[in-house]
Amino acid sequence: MTAQESTQYAPEIAPRLRMAELAPDVYKAMIRLDTAAKQGLDPKLYELVKIRASQINHCAFCLDMHTKDALAAGESVERIVQLSAWEESRHFYTEKELAAIELTEAITVLTEGFVPDEVYEKAAKLFEEAELAQLIAAITVINAWNRFGVSTRMTPGHYQPGQYA
Repeated sequence: MTAQESTQYAPEIAPRLRMAELAPDVYKAMIRLDTAAKQGLDPKLYELVKIRASQINHCAFCLDMHTKDALAAGESVERIVQLSAWEESRHFYTEKELAAIELTEAITVLTEGFVPDEVYEKAAKLFEEAELAQLIAAITVINAWNRFGVSTRMTPGHYQPGQYA
């Protein structure tokens, strides 16, 4: 028996309920909204935003999904790993990506107040207006998905890249 075979992992937690089955119209509408929100956004930037919001919201299912999708889109492991400490790892990201990550945090953590003007203005300088609208939509959508994932305890680990595309 190898060391890996003898490792005893914690049991997988079953989901509380299955949104897609119990609220299919809502689920399908969310997928359509997600598809609309990502139009015109760089796929790697889109996945970084989704990963960062999911880190903040502690959504394990979405972290699993969007990390795999980011890797499939050509994102590096190093940039994904450093994302949770982006402020200390700024040199891994472009100014545009940093503005998107900072805007993601401001929109995701509304309990700390409104989105600061300086955060919004930085993003507005680096994104075309229509692209900024799409970015805000993408951030909003992942936050909604995170709330579904966390409240229903969607189980991470089984997603395959592009599975829901």
